[in-house]
Amino acid sequence: MSTATLDPLKLAGSKAKGKRPWFLENPDTERVMNITLALMQEVAVIRERMDTVERLLDRDGVVTREAIETFEPSKEEADERGYWMQEYIARCLRILQQDREAIARGKEDSSEDVADEFAKVD
Repeated sequence: MSTATLDPLKLAGSKAKGKRPWFLENPDTERVMNITLALMQEVAVIRERMDTVERLLDRDGVVTREAIETFEPSKEEADERGYWMQEYIARCLRILQQDREAIARGKEDSSEDVADEFAKVD
């Protein structure tokens, strides 16, 4: 299929058949989460392409579209990219990990609770 026959707006609006499953209690929260994850994916792709451009410039001093599209990272380069991706995902989803850890630890006073407690001391 050539790119001339693709309609990006139509493709963006396509969806699976059937009722959409909801995983979170609040559909608005899930919508924001889905938008965030889609943006994270786009940033990761841009970052990987930029890494390709930088490596091609370092290696060859010139970049062509074909060189970008056919670039195959070495094992070491792929490992570096994988490590960056893990750090990136961890940074973006840090709040979810922190919430999960807090649940595992049990109830913990918030900074507001501690401030209220100090304010009550005579």
